[in-house]
Amino acid sequence: MTRAMAGSGIYDCRGSWTLTLLLGYLFYLLLGAAIFQLLEKQAEAQSRNQFQVEKLRFLENYTCLDQYALERFVQVIMEAWDKGVNPTGNSTNPSNWDFSNSFFFAGTVVTTIGYGNLSPSTEAGQIFCIFYALFGIPLNVVFFNHLGTGLRSHLATLETWGLQSRRYQVVQTLGLALFLTLGTFLLLIFPPMVFSHVEGWSYGEGFYFAFITLSTIGFGDYVVGTDPNKHYISVYRSLAAVWIILGLAWLALVLPLGPMVLHRLMHLWQLSKDPSSKKGIGPEADGLSHPTKLHIAI
Repeated sequence: MTRAMAGSGIYDCRGSWTLTLLLGYLFYLLLGAAIFQLLEKQAEAQSRNQFQVEKLRFLENYTCLDQYALERFVQVIMEAWDKGVNPTGNSTNPSNWDFSNSFFFAGTVVTTIGYGNLSPSTEAGQIFCIFYALFGIPLNVVFFNHLGTGLRSHLATLETWGLQSRRYQVVQTLGLALFLTLGTFLLLIFPPMVFSHVEGWSYGEGFYFAFITLSTIGFGDYVVGTDPNKHYISVYRSLAAVWIILGLAWLALVLPLGPMVLHRLMHLWQLSKDPSSKKGIGPEADGLSHPTKLHIAI
């Protein structure tokens, strides 16, 4: 009877926690929508108005053109852009499908970044892309999950961290801090400096690109190696693809820290609601007693 009541109490706590997470998730989405609208809507309206003014000014200066011809030309430019052709410059612009760029594109497919500025335009290329992604995305997930196995095993030892000697605790803490610090510098702090120098971006724009890329959001508003007025080394985009793979691998090792903190907070919240449930929530309840219970989503 007592066990049944304890189990019911744990179930109620977990149900309340799930509802709290759901409401928090929805609130976070609504808050983001409101802030993005506040920050971006006025700028969009100004850009739209400015574009219309420039079109009217262009028609006034070139009276041989009518509005229909101009709209048609703008449509041609948009179609070229959608196919990955930069409308600035001339036909001597570097190909978007040389090996370096193709390697970069293959990396964005399997990592599900998908910038959107380049995509296959032939039917054969589109069909191949489907099957390539069909097998490549699971391979990518398995690869990064395998890399995360080592850290997940390490995190499991944190269960007994308080029982270890002080020296062991210091060494373990310093090792983890060094891993996080070096990874952050080499993959998040330093690369934006390189991108800023090569692409002519500000450091803030370079850091924005790095974060949007490694988080696999990939808006496509900033993409390396696409300016036709710049001369890039042939392996530039290939090196960028390698950086993406290394950055995602590092994140695969770091991401388990998030669920660990979340499980700890959930455990403390349950204890605050019902201190008597401490016995009913063993190490396995917070998902940390076995390394295999932590999953990485890329």
